[in-house]
Amino acid sequence: MQPAKRKRGILLVCAMLVASLGALAGLVQEKGGATPSPGTPAQQSPIAEKPDSAGNTPEMTSQDEAANFKVNVRLVEVHVVVRDSQGKTIGALHKEDFQLFDDRKPQVITKFSVQRPGLQVQREEQTSRPVGSSVATETTSSPPPDISERYVAYVFDDVHLEFSDLARAREAAEKNLATLQPTDRAAIFTISGQNNLDFTDDRAKLRDALRRLMPRPISVGRVNDCPKMGYYIADLIQNKNDPQALTAVTADVLDCQFNDDPKYQSQAQSMAQMAAAQGLTEGEAETHLALTSLKDVVRRMSGVPGQRCMVLVSPGFITPQQEYDLDNLIDRATRANITMSAIDARGLYVVVPGGDISQRIQRNTAVAGIEELYRIASASADADVMAELADATGGEFFQNNNDLAQGFRRVASTPEYYYVLAFSPQNVKLNGRFHNLKVTLRTAEKYSVQARRGYLAPKQASGPEQEAKQEIEDALFSQEEMHDLPIDLHTQFFKPSAGEAKLTVLAHIDVRNGNLVTGIAKTLQMHLKDETLANQMGPGLNVKTNFDVKPGSYLVRLVVRDAEGQIAAENGAIQIP
Repeated sequence: MQPAKRKRGILLVCAMLVASLGALAGLVQEKGGATPSPGTPAQQSPIAEKPDSAGNTPEMTSQDEAANFKVNVRLVEVHVVVRDSQGKTIGALHKEDFQLFDDRKPQVITKFSVQRPGLQVQREEQTSRPVGSSVATETTSSPPPDISERYVAYVFDDVHLEFSDLARAREAAEKNLATLQPTDRAAIFTISGQNNLDFTDDRAKLRDALRRLMPRPISVGRVNDCPKMGYYIADLIQNKNDPQALTAVTADVLDCQFNDDPKYQSQAQSMAQMAAAQGLTEGEAETHLALTSLKDVVRRMSGVPGQRCMVLVSPGFITPQQEYDLDNLIDRATRANITMSAIDARGLYVVVPGGDISQRIQRNTAVAGIEELYRIASASADADVMAELADATGGEFFQNNNDLAQGFRRVASTPEYYYVLAFSPQNVKLNGRFHNLKVTLRTAEKYSVQARRGYLAPKQASGPEQEAKQEIEDALFSQEEMHDLPIDLHTQFFKPSAGEAKLTVLAHIDVRNGNLVTGIAKTLQMHLKDETLANQMGPGLNVKTNFDVKPGSYLVRLVVRDAEGQIAAENGAIQIP
């Protein structure tokens, strides 16, 4: 008698639980490492049957393991905002109106859609009946929360901003908060690291955080500094050995300290060099703090489940000796698909002949002319870093305009329309290299296009198992629903006490057709007999996973992949009172 034939298959089921405000609780770390959440073991015991006494393999085994995520690229998605000359978004374009280039090579757009952010998404009704427990429970149901679609981080450069500019920027930002969608989450960060507010939908807390912003410079200058010394001039003297800059500062010292007496020329030059050394030290410290703080914000945003937009509000700063740090910041933002925009808080910048009346007036007209040229060059250099950050990450740079409210509308408000373009890279080497992207229009009208400037190719997977893992992790961190496989997602909860809750995620997989809080991967191995497949598997499979959580709002993301590479993914949301 021949043994019954078995149908082999493997299903990988991965569930990810994310707090509605986007805290991923350490699950995703800088190098893809994972830290299990408190109360969740690093690896649970397999839920599996052991072979019987005759040595027969069980028909189905299940094993849970801690999820360890690292994002890969299979389908490259590009979000594109198109505006007319007045800054109004355009939503009537078609797929044929766009051209997409990968390293200057035209690509076939395989996916195209027009999106209107903030529209209510229909979701499955959530229930709260008790699951698998005999203890008394709360069964009060509540409507599911809105799934966060977009995360906006306002970053104020309180180290470089003057009070008047910061006050105007605060007022404009407060007006901008009213334009955000209910599904948007916002945060207030500062370069100094003081008065930070993490992502929230509480507009009152955001307004309060804005009103408490104030300048926090590292070095406190005096009205009549002698000599006038900024980071730009200090860098010219100390690092670039610019003789004209040293001559101008020496003349300034001679004028303000020695009443323009030429016999003190040597002393004046020594004082100019010492002032340059001090100015360089202070400037480097301020720039280092700015880049480090921006990197921290990028790290925080890397795990939030939605569109990621950072808005830097600053008068600018220079990075003469920090190009590596700047490139590293841009690389991190690109990897995390974060759009960095910037607003020059100085507004319409005008260099007043003779200098600011609040500053000491230079009596030597020749020196005054040179100082004015340096002020113009310094103002331009300060803006360069903001322009570079915006250009490299697909953001916008708003400058030379006093209407800061308009600037916030351009760079921070949710666009009325945006387009999603996607393509599958062809013949891409799996080496982790950066690929430049460019989106252009075939339209006769002259529209501006805002889109990210590139992506990172994946690295070589070590084998089929690693490739499967990468594919399912890509799907987890996307918000797109996929339907290669038929699945259903249900969530239920019960509360054994006022401060604790148990959330159950029920996944039904139909096999007939073949602030992250925590995450878990469940692998189902099947060696099914023909009679089992025919008689018992018709309704499909039910997979259940429990999470111990606190009351609150949660987004649940379920991804299923079979052995043939087909993927299904669904989103769910639940409110636990």
